[in-house]
Amino acid sequence: MRSLAELEARLEDIITERGEPTSAEELLECGEAVLEHWITVRGEDPTNDEHEGFRILALHRQGARGDASFNACRETCRELVYHFNLMSELRADTDDAQSSLQMMALIANHLVLFVGGKMQEAGLGEFCCSAKPLHEEINDLSEVTDA
Repeated sequence: MRSLAELEARLEDIITERGEPTSAEELLECGEAVLEHWITVRGEDPTNDEHEGFRILALHRQGARGDASFNACRETCRELVYHFNLMSELRADTDDAQSSLQMMALIANHLVLFVGGKMQEAGLGEFCCSAKPLHEEINDLSEVTDA
């Protein structure tokens, strides 16, 4: 399993168009890998089941069990699925397909950041994925350094 740092680096390369070309399948797998990390850290084995035809949705359900704040990324997972489904309708060489791939990379990167934050701050997601607890800490620190 690739580390979160490796996933984040790969997604950054895709977003900035520095890396190898990608596919909708790779980006969906990146999203799944991120959720696998969360589930593994919780001491569970990631499921291979599917929910509504997608493993990422089953992984999200598993990851949210017992941690309601994890539901903050439910729509992020669904957006990955939405763009994956769009890609099946688009020719790969069109601008629309490239836009969907770029959006998938941004969405998968959001999952990396959310899960990475959850691993550091248990309450992340309680208020939404704007990371209010972390933002408050940063604001407190900036007040001290600005004084």
